[in-house]
Amino acid sequence: MRLSAALATGLACVLLVGCGSSDERDADASGAEPPATPAGSIESLWRAPGDDVALVPGTSDYEPGTNRVSFLVVDDEGRMVEQATARVWVARALDEEPILETSARLEAIGVPGGATADASALYVATVDLPAAGKYWLLAEPVGGPPIQALGNLVVGERSAAPGVGDPAPRSDTPTLASTGGDLQALSTARVASPALYRSSVADAIEAGDPFVVSFATPLYCETRTCGPVVEVLDEVRKRFVGRRVRFIHVEIYEGNDPANGPNRWVGEWRLPTEPFTFVVDDRGAVRTKLEGAFSVQELEDAVRGVLP
Repeated sequence: MRLSAALATGLACVLLVGCGSSDERDADASGAEPPATPAGSIESLWRAPGDDVALVPGTSDYEPGTNRVSFLVVDDEGRMVEQATARVWVARALDEEPILETSARLEAIGVPGGATADASALYVATVDLPAAGKYWLLAEPVGGPPIQALGNLVVGERSAAPGVGDPAPRSDTPTLASTGGDLQALSTARVASPALYRSSVADAIEAGDPFVVSFATPLYCETRTCGPVVEVLDEVRKRFVGRRVRFIHVEIYEGNDPANGPNRWVGEWRLPTEPFTFVVDDRGAVRTKLEGAFSVQELEDAVRGVLP
């Protein structure tokens, strides 16, 4: 199911602490002044001049340590904010000072002439989170009209899906050989690439080859930016033709029908959402975990990191 930008922002505002401009929040309905905001807190940063909106998350599966965090910033009119970079702060509570400050870069998603998504780009930041628990993240795009987006990061004791350094499950994922060459059984993509179905995950691990596996369903994707993932996978594959690395796509639903629920490979990889993409080295260990959408450059860089 998809939410429009405005609806997603509105729902998030209800769950957070209110949206609108800083001036609009300076007094409540009775005209009384709100409680003082602690100086230097993440809430004080959110109350800086400009629009104050809810961050629209692109990732949700976090664990202590280094995490890739992606998100959208949508203004009060439902328009995507797409400045090249954004400042990012993370705090344990609204009334506490940030425990870290970093930056996010805007990454283009999809390929020219390919499938469209609600967003053509999203922000990506690398965030080090010290322990399990709930955190607040504030993003402020650099340049353009001032706007601050606030959201939560909920960090588990460990990620649900395999994390960096974990062994990749030896899944006997479907291939052209196992389906008698039936591409329709293997993919819901508008134009399926046979090259993504020549190898299973188990085949790649057995051969000792690095590989990329994307779990995604182009036709039935349930997130706002998931449509282009398989096309990005195939675009990056073309850049490594002749190199010792395999590219694999696996659908999400049993029989490619959402009514049947997730297939067994989704269960084997413990995926809490979709799409999910993993880059695995020649020893069968996960080296990059990409939840949600990502850019061609992000995936290309990750693949270069596992080439023999």
